[in-house]
Amino acid sequence: MDLKHVGTALILACGTLACLAPAAQGQMGMAHAKVAVGTPMSPVRAQEELLNLFEHEFMGVARAMPADKYGFAPTAATFAAGQGAKFAGVRTFAQQVSHVTTANYYFASVILGEKVPVDMDSIERLTTKPELLKAAADSFAYAHKALATITAQNAYTTIAGADGLHTRSVLASFIAAHGFDHYGQMVEYLRMNGMAPPGSK
Repeated sequence: MDLKHVGTALILACGTLACLAPAAQGQMGMAHAKVAVGTPMSPVRAQEELLNLFEHEFMGVARAMPADKYGFAPTAATFAAGQGAKFAGVRTFAQQVSHVTTANYYFASVILGEKVPVDMDSIERLTTKPELLKAAADSFAYAHKALATITAQNAYTTIAGADGLHTRSVLASFIAAHGFDHYGQMVEYLRMNGMAPPGSK
């Protein structure tokens, strides 16, 4: 997995999440309806709301793509002649799912301060819809486990990761910030195959 630019991307995560805020409020409005304005929210609850939103949207698109389209990636035939679209080397739909899955494991393992509990290379080699859906669901379960360890005391203390020092809160936010980038690509793949993503219906 290419994590070379994670440090820079983490800096941009707050801006990304700010852009997602209106959609998140619409999707999670019911969850906030019984909470008075000004009510303190624990770090773990705040991060869980964001992760739940991302998991719901991501898994919805992953389930919506037909199994026989998991190998789809844009090619020259996808675009109008002369359009000039750049598509060489882009991931297939299956590779989008496996990439997010391995990223979930990576960021969650850093939060937990432990070795990634799965073989990342084997996940990246998965190609079938059932295998990838299970792997993705398992990665979200592991991410929830990691978020459950975030407290008011440790949310903003620095911890070491493969690419430098970060805080648990920023890493938790970046699970969704990174994932929504790939979710957006998967939505386009779905539309290229004549289907509307579940979140747009």
